[in-house]
Amino acid sequence: MEKYHDEKKHDRTDFQRDYDRLIFSAPFRRLQNKTQVFPLPGSIFVHNRLTHSVEVSCVGRSLGIIVGRELRRKYPDSPADFEEISAIVAAGCLAHDLGNPPFGHSGETAITSYFTEGKGKDLETAIREEGGRWEDFTNFEGNANSIRMLIHQFRGRRPGGFVMTYSMLASIVKYPFSSEASSGKFGFFKSEEADFRTIADDMGMICLQESPCMYVRHPLVYLVEAADDICYEIMDIEDAHKLGILSSQETIELFLNFFESDRQKHMCHTMEYVHDVNEQIAYLRSSVIGLLVDECVKVFLDKEEDILKGKGPKSLIKEISSQANEAYKISTSVSFKRIYRAKDVVDIELAGHRIIGFLLDKFITAIQNPEANYSKLLLGRVPEQFETNAESLYERILAVLDFVSGMTDVYALDLYRKITGMSLPTV
Repeated sequence: MEKYHDEKKHDRTDFQRDYDRLIFSAPFRRLQNKTQVFPLPGSIFVHNRLTHSVEVSCVGRSLGIIVGRELRRKYPDSPADFEEISAIVAAGCLAHDLGNPPFGHSGETAITSYFTEGKGKDLETAIREEGGRWEDFTNFEGNANSIRMLIHQFRGRRPGGFVMTYSMLASIVKYPFSSEASSGKFGFFKSEEADFRTIADDMGMICLQESPCMYVRHPLVYLVEAADDICYEIMDIEDAHKLGILSSQETIELFLNFFESDRQKHMCHTMEYVHDVNEQIAYLRSSVIGLLVDECVKVFLDKEEDILKGKGPKSLIKEISSQANEAYKISTSVSFKRIYRAKDVVDIELAGHRIIGFLLDKFITAIQNPEANYSKLLLGRVPEQFETNAESLYERILAVLDFVSGMTDVYALDLYRKITGMSLPTV
């Protein structure tokens, strides 16, 4: 809504408004019922997408505050509003997972698999012949879906979607190129490419090539990404301890590894003030997060000129000092071997793969045969905001993906049961 200007004066900045608008949005609330890593909690509460996003936002705000303060010191006469970096990054962190489908990262894999290994692969010729971008489906990316959710005008909704600032939108595009320019991660679907180009050009992002579209990252992407890298790795370890996957001693050692021996001795002494092991581990976890925030800030400031030129590092977390870097790598290795392959985690991936694949098959078949009686019944379950009767098959499939990826785990499971007849309404 670039042409709309509110003449009223507000106490909030537009960047702060971005944050507040996200907090009060339905898609953000739905994250509370989406898996982060572990199945949604029973007696033990672990992270879901919502709590993860809130924690990432807190860490992102800290990164932004420190970076903004240091940039002001470095450029005292600059007209840039460095103090707003914290608000932009905090909002970007809230939004970074909005487009992720249910059942954790396995949801992305399930969607990709439907078009590469399942019945969906038969649609390639039809999609390409009408000018759609097949790679948008065969490498389905939650990051690109977040951008679509934020800026697409769904039926009956206002132009501009959430009407976010360009800076915030640019801050969450980790892979600023089209699916045609990548064999894996990408930043936007063909349907949003023109809008992304407008944002990127206005932000001064360097265009590497016009076709396939490819830009360098916006600088604040590095801070949003660092906040996510810090939180998911460290909080997954704490959750694994609560669930008994990692012992107390293993968890303590993983966290202490981040620090030099003198600091370790001091921390062990501090831990003696409490006897609750969960409290001890929470103290260590907060200390590690604080350390990684400082480390990532240092890398960002050291590499600032390269980042502005589009020659920045792959990520900030990969450039931190040797002690912390080695400890992070060890934690990552343990996570893959012990956490992400844990039985309950694999079980939710298996269930998610089955449920999402089934729903995609039913609804995509229905949009291809909308006049069939069964299709009419099925499409009647899709809210009107999703354009399942769009002109092109590409757009109709995107509408199905909008619907399915926006589901919570519980809703997807419930709909699966009802369609299969495993669950019936009470008569």
